[in-house]
Amino acid sequence: MFDIGVGLSATRAQVLALPVGTDDPGGSPASWRLPAPLAGEVEQYLAELTDPGAAGSVNALPRPGRQPGHILLVGVGTGDEAGWRAAGAGLTRAASRRFPAVTVRLPEKPDQAITAGRAFAEAAWLAAYRYRLGAETPPKKPLRRVTLIGGDDPEWSEAVRAAVGEARVVADAVAFTRDLVNTPSAQKSPRWFASRIAAAAGRRRGVGVTVLDEAQLAERGFGGILAVGSGSARLPRLVELTWRPRGARTHVALIGKGITFDSGGISIKPRDAMKLMRKDMAGAATACATLLAAADLGLPVRLTAVAPLAENMVSGTAYRPGDVIRHFGGLTTEVLNTDAEGRLVLADALAYAARRIKPDLLVDIATLTGAANVALGKRTAALFSQDEDLVEALVAAGAEVGEPMWPLPLADAYQPHLASDIADLNNAPPGGEAGAIKAALFLREFTGELRDRWVHIDMSAPAWADSPDGLLVRGATGWGVRALLRWLETVSART
Repeated sequence: MFDIGVGLSATRAQVLALPVGTDDPGGSPASWRLPAPLAGEVEQYLAELTDPGAAGSVNALPRPGRQPGHILLVGVGTGDEAGWRAAGAGLTRAASRRFPAVTVRLPEKPDQAITAGRAFAEAAWLAAYRYRLGAETPPKKPLRRVTLIGGDDPEWSEAVRAAVGEARVVADAVAFTRDLVNTPSAQKSPRWFASRIAAAAGRRRGVGVTVLDEAQLAERGFGGILAVGSGSARLPRLVELTWRPRGARTHVALIGKGITFDSGGISIKPRDAMKLMRKDMAGAATACATLLAAADLGLPVRLTAVAPLAENMVSGTAYRPGDVIRHFGGLTTEVLNTDAEGRLVLADALAYAARRIKPDLLVDIATLTGAANVALGKRTAALFSQDEDLVEALVAAGAEVGEPMWPLPLADAYQPHLASDIADLNNAPPGGEAGAIKAALFLREFTGELRDRWVHIDMSAPAWADSPDGLLVRGATGWGVRALLRWLETVSART
């Protein structure tokens, strides 16, 4: 990953990137402070372009034999956070195989520069992310350094440098999540995943980690996790991370679904539906990476992340349709479909959090249903909660960072569909309608006294991108880390 630093001058820049906005002073020729001859040359070129301020667009003006040798006009839209995020991703894609170094002008006003610098850096790093196991020929001129300039005041530089530092923490957390999700399931067993999280936690002061193996899960009554993992030779685990900063008044528990591969079990999936099932642990990766990043940022909010991990496979020991599972806490579920396994492991983890961890707020995030994709498409996650303030805060955080969520109702009219003749609940209600809602209603039954302070996020589709777009590359997106961190910033601000 290339370096992003902060400087004071563009004097020696060989490649100078200038922001072009639609109506923001930080992205206009008046803010560039260029020498008169160069300013005239750039403004003449600008006048020849169509919509150069479109967020993320990059137009290059070569200047052979002169300095700078290239001027890049980078669109920042209205100059808001989203515009600068698009600019960071667009510039990375345009420059990564052409130039070893680029100097980028930010707005002179410190508040604008902080927002711009953080958004630009975060997106630039994430757009440059690559995961590849095979050989790849490196570019001849890989981008190695980006320097941000714009203010002569040392305080300006310090403020932007701090913002870039925060962006690096967030980008690293998203990249870590992407790495975990992209890793093929042949390597990514529950034990492997737990060891990666434990190692990452061990490198951070103040982060605690506990890993429960199959014997401990059985002893403590995690029947859902054990059932789902019963068909695999690679046995289940549960990871619990803790971050307890001094003075924190609010305790948030993050629960993430961790199915390291989902064959569907005895209710087996067709081949095409299995090909991307290495991503079925994206919720667990997001929950754990969010806590680790919160610790790196020093957010003053207490956090616990719980990741129930299992591999859903077919064998003579696999759980069957018709089985009855006893979950942590005592509730039972009749299994009607072994491919509705995510809610079974989440049920254990939610009940454990509600009964033992007892946080102030409970959030689960999961690649849970295809129904959410049908309802909202590939870029928007479904959100369920009875707490309107929580919904509003999470939706706002997602909108700010470009990870949209849309609230769907916890429609009690579907509650009777969860009934079973031999257990408290069933895991696959009949009828093809409202699949995401029924899954959310199932999970709600395990939240205990936290029912009114619980949020469920169904993000199966946004966890994966089929093609590059902005700061997304093809493959795992790391969806949810940035939205949850932005939301946790607001939680910590209230404490």
